[in-house]
Amino acid sequence: MAKLDWGAVLVVGMLASCGADELQSAGSLDPPDTDAYDPSDGMASGNSYSSSVGSADSGDGTDDGTDDGPTECEDANKRCPHEFTLADDSYDSVELFGDFAADGWTAGVPMQLDRATWRAAVPVPFDAEVQYKFRLDGATWATDPDNPDTVSDGQGGENSVLAPVTCEDFTCEPDVMGTFDWRDAVIYFVFVDRFENGDPGNDDAIAVPEASNWQGGDWAGVTAKIEEGYFTDLGVNVLWLSVPMDNTNDSGIGTDGMDYSAYHGYWPTDLSATEEHFGTLAELQQLVEVAHANDLKVLFDYAMNHVHSTSPVYDDHPEWFWPNDNGSGGDCVCGSGCGWDGEQGKRCWFTPYLPDFDFTSPDARDFSIGNAVQWIADTGVDGYRLDAVKHIEDEWLLELRERVSTEVESRTGEHFYMVGETFTGDKPTIAHYVNPDMLDGQFDFPLRMQMAYSLLMRQGAMSDLANFMDDNDGYYGPAVMSTFIGNHDIPRAIHLAQDTPLWDNQWADGKDRAWNNQPGLPAGSAAFERLGNAFAILMTTAGAPLVYYGDEVGMPGAGDPDNRRFMQWTGYSAGQQALYDRIKQLIAIRKAHPATRRGTRTTLAADADTMVYSVEYGGDALWVAVNRSDVARDVDGLPAESLVDELTGDALEGPSLTIPARSTLVLARP
Repeated sequence: MAKLDWGAVLVVGMLASCGADELQSAGSLDPPDTDAYDPSDGMASGNSYSSSVGSADSGDGTDDGTDDGPTECEDANKRCPHEFTLADDSYDSVELFGDFAADGWTAGVPMQLDRATWRAAVPVPFDAEVQYKFRLDGATWATDPDNPDTVSDGQGGENSVLAPVTCEDFTCEPDVMGTFDWRDAVIYFVFVDRFENGDPGNDDAIAVPEASNWQGGDWAGVTAKIEEGYFTDLGVNVLWLSVPMDNTNDSGIGTDGMDYSAYHGYWPTDLSATEEHFGTLAELQQLVEVAHANDLKVLFDYAMNHVHSTSPVYDDHPEWFWPNDNGSGGDCVCGSGCGWDGEQGKRCWFTPYLPDFDFTSPDARDFSIGNAVQWIADTGVDGYRLDAVKHIEDEWLLELRERVSTEVESRTGEHFYMVGETFTGDKPTIAHYVNPDMLDGQFDFPLRMQMAYSLLMRQGAMSDLANFMDDNDGYYGPAVMSTFIGNHDIPRAIHLAQDTPLWDNQWADGKDRAWNNQPGLPAGSAAFERLGNAFAILMTTAGAPLVYYGDEVGMPGAGDPDNRRFMQWTGYSAGQQALYDRIKQLIAIRKAHPATRRGTRTTLAADADTMVYSVEYGGDALWVAVNRSDVARDVDGLPAESLVDELTGDALEGPSLTIPARSTLVLARP
């Protein structure tokens, strides 16, 4: 692999032979309760942001260590100084509330009495309306008597409105670095081998069944779809790509007794070379370059837990790997001889052919982290999806974050986003890795499972989902969590949304129909409408929502490998086309309304079949009303004013509305 050479361009040299400071690994699966792992793919079936306040480099793309003026950032991240005042000293205390900050309506700003006037200086969003009001003596709410501009607060009262403010001496919102705010990300997972075959010359199947074999997708195909405008038309702005390094050409036996290839990318061998089925380094570099030219960021799936037993790294340095020995006369395979959690979970092998790195070894860590940093240097990739983080030592994540900060971000001026995967319903376990020294966020499995249960499967009540979200909002602090309804380790979500769900457990792996009696596309529109409801929630709440390839058209599929069928490009049913159009529309609404990406979410009403919530930020507000029922339902709790449905354009009047069956209203002020 070429040694680090950032220069003016990050795309450099060819990956050469594996050296002593380069490394890579593979993936894992640890279901929440059973810890059953399927070696068919070796997979799992905050933020070190630099606050950009008041200083920057020369602006020419280099870091010269000088302080040449205010840091540049997008208008949405700029903040202007502003002083709010109330000229009335008859109160013992006054607090300022408003949408000048994400928590501005919940965490009041105490005002200080100065010569008979209460004052509070706070930064306000750049060139955006700000709603605010005062709380007097901890009890009485009041608008600003010196500001005649007001608007309904949706609760029978009014808020004062500060007209848009601009300034030259702005600051940039903390926890934002560079020109892209990852809270604005909408991620699309491109499962490379199953997406688009751009170069039949690199197709080379092995002797395993077709469903678990290489099927021809490659980087040339992804690049072609970027150039055709598929991702731009849908509205996504981040691509997550399968693991890029070379994998074994051997087959492996899964827990289901079937033979698999390494089409998924999680059985790496030569960590310094690209996967030949996907293409050359030059083609990967071109993909990243074309993506950037089309305003798309790129994440690589980076798997660091293990390698395949044929890897030269394992042959050359067996001391860098845990022995497959549980110390009691048996193997240390996860779930068989060793447990999935705790210290055993960090040393167990996912299968007998996937040696597990021992990252208590400084040499092993240096090698692995050096490899991860080298891939960034050689491709200009914008972030990593890090696989199976609970199965490695914390030191690996801590040292990677430090090196990314000093070696990558200091050169690029852009934040390198790292999102982890911990397949569990235990929120504290997920949260452990989300902090400024490790990960920017993780995939929110608990939220996904609650949405699947309450919304798609129609179990329990929608108020259960509302209560879960009330607790989940802010649970991970300022993290940019990735929210999702479908991924490559669970059955296609469309089947949980059918009139009769194919599985009665939202955690089901779907392996019972992975090889035989595979499900077909649901008929009619109901399942697609329910899945559209799920995407409506994802696209109107904070996080970096994920679209798993094919879910935008409700592709069918049971468990692995059936949930990884080749992408369907034509022949959509009416239900599929309607779902695609709805998701595209929702992404456009998300882009137009910062409240969906950065706002405070507040549950306004919830019952057996419906949920109503608001999202508010910097003068921007939306109200979202979801009905999972097969009949129309009435809801309350909306503002008592004229509203417009952003999805249909219909003019409506609050505070009570009727939501059609299996529908969502996304409401805004006209």
